Amino acid sequence: MTAPGFLRTRLGGLPKSFWVLWTGTLVNRLGTMVLPFLALYLTSERGLSVATAGTVLALLGIGQVFSQLIGGMLADRIGRRATLTGGMLATGAIMLVLGYVERLELIAVAALLLGLALDVFRPATQSIVADLVPGADRTRAFGLLLWAINLGFSIAMVLGGTLARAGFTTLFWVDAATCVLFGLLVWRAVPETRGGGGPKERGGFTVVLRDRVMAGLMLLSLVVAFVFLQSLATLPLAMREDGLSPAGYGLVMAVNGIVIVVVQPLVGHRLGRWDPSRVLTFGILLTGLGFGATAFASTTPVYAVCAVFWTLGEIVIQSVGVAIVAELAPPHLRGRYNGAYGTAAGLAAFVAPLGGTQLLVLGAPVLWSVCFGLCLAAAVGQLLLGNAVRRRMATTAVPVAAVG
Repeated sequence: MTAPGFLRTRLGGLPKSFWVLWTGTLVNRLGTMVLPFLALYLTSERGLSVATAGTVLALLGIGQVFSQLIGGMLADRIGRRATLTGGMLATGAIMLVLGYVERLELIAVAALLLGLALDVFRPATQSIVADLVPGADRTRAFGLLLWAINLGFSIAMVLGGTLARAGFTTLFWVDAATCVLFGLLVWRAVPETRGGGGPKERGGFTVVLRDRVMAGLMLLSLVVAFVFLQSLATLPLAMREDGLSPAGYGLVMAVNGIVIVVVQPLVGHRLGRWDPSRVLTFGILLTGLGFGATAFASTTPVYAVCAVFWTLGEIVIQSVGVAIVAELAPPHLRGRYNGAYGTAAGLAAFVAPLGGTQLLVLGAPVLWSVCFGLCLAAAVGQLLLGNAVRRRMATTAVPVAAVG
């Protein structure tokens, strides 16, 4: 295949507004430095114990649970663009507050508020993509967003690990600034995509919860997200126990981004061609293999090799999962469906620090073995849900917004 043909297959046919959203996502992720290093910041800079730091992270997770619910509701009611911009501006402001408060109770309140604002933008982002992009291209489009996220994230992790040596305050300022830039870019350059002529939303999130297929996907997403979030909640602590530096953790997480940047363009356009439930099952198994093998890691290179496997699983899961949700959701409830699906990750953000740090107290091998077992169970569950997903996707057809 020629170079133009290679690029056309992977990048062509998507609307201009999608690429504006893609660019804003990249800018935002270039500054994502606080969350990956927050556990280290709380324990080293603020002197909190591992258990107390886990509690603070859990408060942030509680906020994230409601964040996606709020974001999904607002995306359907006031529009995708206003929701995304407002969420980003609020996140930037609270990020700075968290970077300066010193008393434990203020740190806890700031973490909770940050969690409430942090993911408001996500349902709006996913709804914009679903509104703009035809079903056949959605897996590719969501994969390209994942590509932007990790292209920026891989750079941010290296820079963040280096900047953390000189002090954590800079991390908070960079993260806040890129949040604001993302919000303003979308406000200025992305038209509103929410249709105004759909049926009235009745029942709110109860409609989503009564959808058994969607409820099953949410439960499986919760389990898998618990495992994935150990890369933020406990992986840096486990590496520190092995005598490895924050820069070493930053490099391991950069591997996560680099693998996605390299591999996703090669396979992303193909993932939508195969049965989505089987593809998700394969991704979950790869994730379990990567985190399970981490039980045998004690050096940065071995941690990095394990990260390669769970990153391959991430490529599959993040691209295909949200595309399935876009197919299941009625157009006027896309925000709520995406918010509900994202709430599973929010619940995991609450449970993962508490559960992960407690398991880490028992020993890193125990933690990573539990992660492997959870992924194995989730893979079986995804196979069992497969027939229902296929039936729903075969009978669902939704319109695309006429926005460039």
